[in-house]
This record gives sequence, C-alpha cells and structure tokens, in this order.
Amino acid sequence: LTELCKVDVPEGKSGKWYIEKFTVEENSPGRIGYMLSGRDVPPGTYTRLCYEGSWDNPMMSDTPSEIRDYFEPINQIERRGGRVLINGLGLGCILKAALSFPNVERVDVVEISPDIIKLVAPSYTDPRVHIYQADAYEIKWAKDDRWSVAWHDIWPSLCSDNLPDMARLHRKYGRKVAWQGSWGKEICQYHKRRNDGYQGELTWRK
Repeated sequence: LTELCKVDVPEGKSGKWYIEKFTVEENSPGRIGYMLSGRDVPPGTYTRLCYEGSWDNPMMSDTPSEIRDYFEPINQIERRGGRVLINGLGLGCILKAALSFPNVERVDVVEISPDIIKLVAPSYTDPRVHIYQADAYEIKWAKDDRWSVAWHDIWPSLCSDNLPDMARLHRKYGRKVAWQGSWGKEICQYHKRRNDGYQGELTWRK
C-alpha cells in the first residue's frame, strides 16, 4: 500500500501552498514525537503539502502512517474498478494508487484550489485523469453520471464538526455511487459518541 501511494510530485510553491521533501531519521526528535502520538514514521524521505502560515501544517504527506488511512478506499477501488471520484486532490496519493489498477477506466478529481492543481496535476498525465477546479459541494454533474467509488478528503483536521459536511457529500452522491467514504468519518463518529465532540492531532496533516 505504501508504494502504491508514495508520490513523485516535485517541490514547488504556488500562492500560499507549497510542496517540499523532508527526511525522517532514526532517532530524530520529530520521529520520537510521532511515535508518542501513535503515528510512527519509518526513517526515509517523504513529500508533504503545506499551507504557508497555517497552524496545522503539513496538510498531508505520503508517510506510511497517513497512507494507512487510505486502506479501505483503495481496497474498494481495486475491487470495483470502473469510474472513480476523488474530492480533494492533495498530493494525489489515492489518485496514484487508483491509476495502478488496470480495471480503473476513469478518475474524476475535484479540487477547489487552483494552486494545488498547478503544483500537483502535472505529475498525473494519465489520460484517464480528469481534474476539475471546483467546490466539491457545488459542482454540477450530468444526470446520468455514475461512479463505482467516491472518496471525500477535503478537511484539514479531524473534528466531529466535519460530520455534517460529510453527510452533505454522502447525500449528494448517494444515488450516484456504489461505495463512498470520507477521510476520518468513523473516528469522528466514535469520538462524538464518546465525548460529544473531538479535536485532536491524529495525523501529520493536522
């Protein structure tokens, strides 16, 4: 799974968004911090997407600890193939994995930020990829558009406040998608049931 999602997006900057490579060393303070949070990252060189001046940098990375969050959507994509929808381009980790499966016929990616598209889209030249600069909640599709899998990942942090927006997207695509999921939905639901709300640093993005 790690190799399927590890990206080859170059460093760069557009607007306040930037992509950079970073190295995790065996006994570095950073790695110790991730181990203590339960999100250990093996030594190696990785890629991350950041937003200048944001407290929750990086927004995402291709570290194994984050890629593990993608197990279920990637499993669904591999099993179902066909046409796939991804709301939120990010670094393109799930996009890269989807393109590795020959039974995937088309991947529609909706990304609201033109800067992210400028930085990331050139790394995905496969003709099956169709990227739309649009709001995931507002984009209009043809009446007969259908997808085998839809994955929604447009939130910068894990918080139960995201649940109503997740529900909104699931309703939007409910009759158009065979299977759909949202990043962190189950975790947010679990903590809402236990604590009636959750905010916390569970991944590198947050």
